[in-house]
Amino acid sequence: TDNVIPHEPRPGDVAFTRYFLKSADAFLAMSRDVLKDLKNFTTKPSVFSPHPVYDNYGSAVSKAEACKHLGLKPDEKYILFFGFIRKYKGLDILLDAMKDERIKAAGIKLIVAGEFYGDSEAYMKQVADNGIANDVKLFTEFIPNNEIRYYFSAADLVVQPYRSATQSGITQVAYHFEKPMVVTNVGGLAEVVPDGKTGFVTEPDPTQIATAILKFYEPNSLPGLQENITREKQKYSWDTFTANLLGVAKS
Repeated sequence: TDNVIPHEPRPGDVAFTRYFLKSADAFLAMSRDVLKDLKNFTTKPSVFSPHPVYDNYGSAVSKAEACKHLGLKPDEKYILFFGFIRKYKGLDILLDAMKDERIKAAGIKLIVAGEFYGDSEAYMKQVADNGIANDVKLFTEFIPNNEIRYYFSAADLVVQPYRSATQSGITQVAYHFEKPMVVTNVGGLAEVVPDGKTGFVTEPDPTQIATAILKFYEPNSLPGLQENITREKQKYSWDTFTANLLGVAKS
């Protein structure tokens, strides 16, 4: 179970969810929020187990190689927003963070890599109104799996400015490429990104997100960052996920 209660509710969701859940014998929830939501529908066996690391996108390449491939300047500071662009994912919040004078003074650039799920006009207007057209690099076409590594390899930091969430597969892609993250304190995002160890947890607010991004670029702001990421990444192995799945299936 990923989103037992959808991010964008529609009529009939509850009835259809109850109908579907009756056909299953046990459940594996990918965040504690989802596990809690699940309890509102069923008392059948269930267990919390985060999604494993996505390791099917190839190995990381150097920042120089990635930037060359994407047509970017390798000496810039890049943060990454990756994935489908939907309202709940908060790209608009991040675009407001990008107009923060501190972000501009630091020369930080934003890579947006993902397709628009709805109308792109409001985002394009926001970029123009915020005066950040030169600071935002848009790659909003379909991105095939064999291209994903270039976006993560070009970035210094992955930012998930979600206004609501259960969990996010982007976190596990970032762990695969061993990238630090800034995530908002919504849903299960903070469960898998220890604040001050593998990144920063903040509220879905432009100023607070900008502060967290700037903090990352401060020298020694995250002691033992690489070791922490490697250690945390090991918690999300496929072996662990399989063991949890088999365990709940036998219950």
